[in-house]
Amino acid sequence: MRLQRAALPVVLALAALAGACRSAGPKAPSTLPPVVIPSTTIPIMGASRLSAKQLAAWFTLRQPRPSAVYSATIPVETLTTIFIEEGAAEGVTGDVAFVQSIVETGWFRFGGTVAGWMNNLAGIGVTDTNPSPAVFPDVRTGVRAQIQHLRAYADPRAYACAVPPLAYPCVDPRFNLVSPKGAAPNWNDLGNGRWATSSTYAASILLLYSEALRYWGHILR
Repeated sequence: MRLQRAALPVVLALAALAGACRSAGPKAPSTLPPVVIPSTTIPIMGASRLSAKQLAAWFTLRQPRPSAVYSATIPVETLTTIFIEEGAAEGVTGDVAFVQSIVETGWFRFGGTVAGWMNNLAGIGVTDTNPSPAVFPDVRTGVRAQIQHLRAYADPRAYACAVPPLAYPCVDPRFNLVSPKGAAPNWNDLGNGRWATSSTYAASILLLYSEALRYWGHILR
């Protein structure tokens, strides 16, 4: 099975971080209801709710400070645009995939087995035993691999690592390891051996995504 590994330590801190105050935003933190782990089922396949600009603005004001060192190879504004574009191409919720990458990389600080220069934003190939992280030539390729892997988990129609059914040539080196295709149609289904071994993996992603939505006045439902 794909990526039998524990989620990054940052996952364990997300619940505490999620309630931290932001310096500015469309909705004052004091006016927002308490953050709770969402029980809503969120499909992996679907349209993004947040735009690239909204994701970048939330990220810029929300990321850990002052010691955080952003180590992705492109600016976050460009990165969020790529996530929305690549997600739309495959019918995957690119905004949630961006949040997944925050969890995977520790707010793009990286460290450990995966370094920023690898353009691997989803821990692809980082297994519990003999980790061999994938290296991609650029960020778009890395994001495309992540989106394609998500589709393999979520969509039984993504039966092959080819065009079609994929929108672009397959760059996910572990696409064929997802079996059966469509076994995890919802973000809630990840973890417990799907993408990561941690039982709290899905909750960590949806908790942070819920916060991003609330920042812009939306509710996860």
